[in-house]
Amino acid sequence: MKLSKKLKKKNAEFAFNSEKLFLAASQSKEQVYSFLNSRREGLYPAEAASRLKEFGTNEIVVENKNKWFILLIKAFINPFIGILMFLALISIVLDVILAAPDEREWVTVIIITTMVTLSGLLRFYQEWKANKASEALKKMVNNKVSVFRKGSDSIIDINIVDLVPGDVIFLSAGDMIPADVRIVSVKDLFVSQSALTGESDAVEKTPYTLGEQPTKTGSVIELNNIAFMGSNVISGSARAIVVSTGSSTYMGTIAKNIVGKRAQTSFDKGINNVSLLLIRFMIVMVPFVFFINGFTKGDWFEAFLFALSVAVGLTPEMLPMIVTSNLAKGAVKMSKHKTIVKNLNSIQNFGAMNILCTDKTGTLTQDKIVLERYLDVDGKDSERVLRHAYFNSFFQTGLKNLMDKAILAHCNELNFGNLGEQYKKVDEIPFDFNRRRMSVVVEDRQGKKQIITKGAIEEILSVCMFAEKDGIPVQVSDEIRKELLEISTNLNKQGMRVLGVAQKSWVNKSNSFAVEDESEMVLIGYLAFLDPPKASASTAIKALHEHGVEVKVLSGDSELINRNVCRQVGLSVENILLGHQIEEMSNEELEKAAVKTNVFAKLTPLQKSKVIEALQAQNNTVGFLGDGINDAPALRQADIGISVDTAVDIAKESADIILLMKDLMVLEKGVIEGRKIFGNITKYIKMTASSNFGNMFSVLGASAFLPFLPMLPIHILTQNLLYDISQVTIPFDSVDKEYLQKPRKWDASDLKRFMICIGPISSIFDILTYLVMWYVFKCTLPEDQSLFQSGWFIEGLLSQTLIVHMIRTRKIPFIQSRASWPVMLTTFAIMAIGIAIPFTALGASIKLTPLPWSYFPWLVGILLGYCFLTQFVKNLYLNKFHKWL
Repeated sequence: MKLSKKLKKKNAEFAFNSEKLFLAASQSKEQVYSFLNSRREGLYPAEAASRLKEFGTNEIVVENKNKWFILLIKAFINPFIGILMFLALISIVLDVILAAPDEREWVTVIIITTMVTLSGLLRFYQEWKANKASEALKKMVNNKVSVFRKGSDSIIDINIVDLVPGDVIFLSAGDMIPADVRIVSVKDLFVSQSALTGESDAVEKTPYTLGEQPTKTGSVIELNNIAFMGSNVISGSARAIVVSTGSSTYMGTIAKNIVGKRAQTSFDKGINNVSLLLIRFMIVMVPFVFFINGFTKGDWFEAFLFALSVAVGLTPEMLPMIVTSNLAKGAVKMSKHKTIVKNLNSIQNFGAMNILCTDKTGTLTQDKIVLERYLDVDGKDSERVLRHAYFNSFFQTGLKNLMDKAILAHCNELNFGNLGEQYKKVDEIPFDFNRRRMSVVVEDRQGKKQIITKGAIEEILSVCMFAEKDGIPVQVSDEIRKELLEISTNLNKQGMRVLGVAQKSWVNKSNSFAVEDESEMVLIGYLAFLDPPKASASTAIKALHEHGVEVKVLSGDSELINRNVCRQVGLSVENILLGHQIEEMSNEELEKAAVKTNVFAKLTPLQKSKVIEALQAQNNTVGFLGDGINDAPALRQADIGISVDTAVDIAKESADIILLMKDLMVLEKGVIEGRKIFGNITKYIKMTASSNFGNMFSVLGASAFLPFLPMLPIHILTQNLLYDISQVTIPFDSVDKEYLQKPRKWDASDLKRFMICIGPISSIFDILTYLVMWYVFKCTLPEDQSLFQSGWFIEGLLSQTLIVHMIRTRKIPFIQSRASWPVMLTTFAIMAIGIAIPFTALGASIKLTPLPWSYFPWLVGILLGYCFLTQFVKNLYLNKFHKWL
C-alpha cells in the first residue's frame, strides 16, 4: 500500500497539468504574476534557489535514464548472450542434474557463465562509461536563457537547467523556449512548434488573455498566449513568465515518444545484419554437425553436446561491447580535440562524410566583423549614415548579429553612446529571413518620428522610392538604381559585405507598426563591413580535401563577397549557384548542378536544406556546419549536423556534433577520429565473420571423416573464451594512415564477399593440422583422440588469434603495419596461454595432453603458411575489389 502511494506521488510530480496552463492563460497580464507567486521584476535569487530545490532542475527526466542497474540488465539482453544462456541451461540439466553424482561436470557451465559474465560486464562498463562521458560532454555545451531577477540592474543569463516556475524571461529570435511559459508582452513574436505538432509554419503568439482570443478546439497546444518548451523563436521578441519546467511541461509528457527515435544509420543496420547472418549460419550448421557426428560416431548425446559447443564458437558475444567501447572511446578522444559528440551513433556518419557544407562567416572568415566604411549614396564618408545605423542597432530587441555589434562597437569608439538618450524607441519591425531587413521607429524630443531601416541592399532598395543625393531626396529611376547598385558592387569586389540604410521621417502613425509601413522610404547610404579570411582556412580545406571531404559553401551573402573570400582560401569558384536560380530548377536539375557547384550564394534557410537534400540524393554523406537560426533546417536535413558552442540555442539543439571552436581544422581532426572508430569496429566484424565462416567448414570436414570428435565441447568453449579476451583491446588499436584518407561507408555486400574469400583459408590449415596429427603423430584411434584434440586446440586458437593481425591492415602485418601495444600484448599473451594449457593441470582436467616437442616445428610451418596464403589472397582481393576494411 505504501509503495503504491509512493508511485502515485512520483507520477503526480511528473504529470502534465493542463489545467494549470489554462488557468495561467486565463489570467490578465497583471494577475499572472501573483498567480505564479512572482513579480514583473522577477524572483529574488534566494526565491529562485528555493524553488529549484522544490521543483528540481529544468530537465526532461526520461524514466530509468542512466540508472546503473537498468544498464546492467540491458547489457545482458542480446541474441548472442541468449544463445549462450540457453546452452548453459542445457549443460546444467545434462551434465549436472541428470548425471550420476560421480560424473557431474561443471566445467562447461563455468566457462559459458564466464563468457557471458565477461561479455555482459564489459558491455555494461562501456555503456556506463559512455553514458557518463556523454553527459559530461553535454555539460560543456551550455544553453542560456535571459532572466529578470529582482535586485539585478539588468537582464542576466543563466543556464536553462536552473530555470524555475515564476521566473520572468526575455525571448528573442534564435532562442529556444526553455519551459512552458505565459506570454506577457510581445513584439511580432512568431514561434515554430514543429517539434511538438509537426506543423512547419510558424505560429504567432500574443499576450491576450484566454477569452479575449479563444482557441479553436480547446486543445492546450492552441493557446495563443502560451509557448511550449522545445519550440523556438523564429522572429520578434517577448517577455514571458515560466509556468512549468522539466518533466511537468507539455514536452515532458511526450518525451518518451520523441527521445531515442533516430533512424538507424547504414552502419547500425550493417551490424544487425551481421548478427542475423551469423545466427542463420548457426541455425543451419548446428543440426548438420549434430547429425553427422551422431551417424558417424554413434554417440548421439556426445554429438549433441558438440553441436551446442559449435554454436557457442560461432557466437560473437563481444560484438555489442566492441561497438560501444569504440564509440565511447572515440567521443572522449574527440572532446580533447574540442569536438563534443551529442549523439554517439553520429560518429559513424562523421567518418563516412564526403561532403561538408558550411556557412562562410566565422568558418572561412575570422568572425570578427568590423565596420570599415559608412558612405552616403554618392560614395562619400557620412557620419549621418552611421548615426542612423546606430539607432537601428541600439534600439532593436531581437538577436543582435555580428554586424549590429560591429556598428555599436565602432560608435562607442566615436563616443556616440549618449545619442540613445536623445531619442526614445516607439516600436520595431523585427528582422526575418524572407525580407532580410529590420526597422526601428524612434522619436526625438521635438516629437518627430522616423522609421530607420537597414538590411540587404536589394531588399532596402525594394522599399525605397527616393535616394538622398547631395542631401536632396530624388526619385529612384532605373538609371539611379543602377548607380546605387554599382557602389555596392564595387565594395563587394573588395571583399566587403554591404548593408543599405534608409529612413522615413515625420511618420504620423503612433504604434503597431508593421511590414507594410516599410514603404516610400529614402535610401541615405551604405554600411561596408570587412570579415578577413582565417589564416587556417586554406590549410584546413586542403587537409579535408586530402582526406576525401569536399567543402561547399552555402551562404546568404552576395555572389561577389563569396567569390572574393573563397578565392582567398583556395576554394574553386568556377560555378556559383544563386538562390533565385535554385528556385527555378527542378529536383533533377538541382541534383546535377549541386554536385558540380562549390559555392552557393544568396540562399534562404529552406534553400540551404534543399541543396543538402539534392547532394544526398546523389548517394553522398553530407555534413552541415552552421550556427544561426537560419541554419536549423539544414542542420536537421544533413546526415550529420555540426554546430558550435556559441551558436543560437536551436542550432545547438539541431546538431549531432558541437565544436568548441569554430574552425575547420578542429573538424578535420574529428573526421579522422570518426574514421578510426569506424575502422576498428569494421575490423572486429570482418574478423569474427570470416573466422566463424572458416570454422564452419573445418568442423564439418572433421566431423565427417574422423572416428572421434576433433575437439571436445569443453575445448571449443575454452578456445572461444580465450579468443574473446584477445579481442577486448581492439578499440585501442591504431589504423593505417592510408585508411584514413577516404570517407568510409558501410557496405553489406562487401562483408559477404570478404567472408567467402577469406574465411575458408583457415579451413585449409585446419585440415592440414588434421593430416599432420593423423599421419605424422598417428592419432588414428579413439584412444589417441586426446593428443589429436590438443594439437588442433593449439593450432585453432593461434590461427584465430593471428587473424587479428592479418585482417587489421591491408599491408604486410608486423613488417609494414604493426598493431598497437595493447593489441600486441593481449594477442600474444593469449597465444602463450593457449600453448601452455595442455602442459598444465587445467589442461589435464579438460582432457588435453602435453604435445611432443616435434609438433611445434609443424605448428610454426602451418602458421607461417597460413600467414603467407592469407597475405597472397589479400593482395588478390585488393587488386580485384580495391577494398579491404
